[in-house]
Amino acid sequence: MSDKPSVLFVCVHNAGRSQMAAGWLRHLAGDTIKVRSAGSEPAEQINPVAVEAMREVGVDITDQTPVRLAWDTAEASDVIITMGCGDSCPIFPGKRYEDWKLTDPAGQPIDIVRQVRDEIRSRVSGLLADLQQQ
Repeated sequence: MSDKPSVLFVCVHNAGRSQMAAGWLRHLAGDTIKVRSAGSEPAEQINPVAVEAMREVGVDITDQTPVRLAWDTAEASDVIITMGCGDSCPIFPGKRYEDWKLTDPAGQPIDIVRQVRDEIRSRVSGLLADLQQQ
C-alpha cells in the first residue's frame, strides 16, 4: 500500500451505499486517502434520499455522479469494499477486499436511509482507523 492508500466502494447503482461510504471517508479522512466509488450498473443520479440523509450530518455528496466500475479503477485501488454488487467486481491478488452487507437505500424512506447512513459511518470509521495504523 502506498503512503496515500486508495479505497474503492462498489455497489450496484453507485447511487446510495457506495456514495454515502465515499462521502463519509472523504469527510473523516480529508485528503489522506484517495476515495473512489463505482457501480456495476450505475444509475442516472444519486439517490436524493441518500443525499438528504448525508446533508443532515453535514456531508455534501451532491457533486458526485454515479460511474461504471472500470477494471483499471479496481486494479489501482488498495482496498475494495463491495456492497451487494455480486460477481461483477474483478478480483486482483494482493488487494484487500471486504463485503459489507447493508440495506439498499433505493426506494426506502428517510428513517431507513438514516440507519444505513449511520451503519456506514461506523464501518468507515473502523476502516479508517485500520488504515491509519498501517
